Amino acid sequence: MGADRAHYFVHMKYLILLLLPLCGCAQGRFEKMPADLETDWAKSALPPDLRADATVFLLDPAKGYYVAHQGTNGFVCLIGRTEWEWGEFRNDLFTPIAFDPEGVKTIFPVYRDVAAMRASGKYTPLQVKDTVISRIHRGQYVAPSRNGIAYMLAPLMRVYTGMPGDTMVMSMHMPHYMFYAPYVNNADAGTVYGSDGPFISNPGSTVLGDKKGPFGYYIVRAPSDVSTKLMADGQDLLKRLEAYSPLFYVR
Repeated sequence: MGADRAHYFVHMKYLILLLLPLCGCAQGRFEKMPADLETDWAKSALPPDLRADATVFLLDPAKGYYVAHQGTNGFVCLIGRTEWEWGEFRNDLFTPIAFDPEGVKTIFPVYRDVAAMRASGKYTPLQVKDTVISRIHRGQYVAPSRNGIAYMLAPLMRVYTGMPGDTMVMSMHMPHYMFYAPYVNNADAGTVYGSDGPFISNPGSTVLGDKKGPFGYYIVRAPSDVSTKLMADGQDLLKRLEAYSPLFYVR
């Protein structure tokens, strides 16, 4: 086999793995990550000075999230593995995210409960989605009551690239800040979804109705100098992620 042909097949292998869900996703079972890798990846969502004292939640595939490290600064970090708005279970979603105390109180409970429902094996993806919608309507889940921030500064994330209805998932480098913006759409903000400037992301409004999603965000990309440093500091983590799964190979 010639070098060019071998090179082609290597890249095709990675392309297939990056664009398709992992087998077994239909059963809804989580795949467990090594605890040290999951911990370091979750903490990397935060600015470096907040990491040591943050609470870290890891995922038990049989139960959901549990506290692996109890912090003292009020911030919580985790790897999100299910986005309820899409109404599907996948094992190729990995969203390193960290919430401030307000997000811990209002947004993190949705992540926690969705993971527990999925881990129990008693819910289909659509039942999880309907349960969350019902709890929002009943006021069990509420929007943040003040301005606040969630961090996604990790050197790598594997996420949906659009809103519910678009099931494409990609691994990408995009350190960014997310400021709480409940019930706001891009028209209100004068922004364009996915643009280089600030934009609104609110998947909940896609399923609940325009401007009815309580968990929206202004997405602001990290400045280039900050992003460059975060990426440089995260090189060891990136190598460990690539060694763990070709899903995390991004070149």
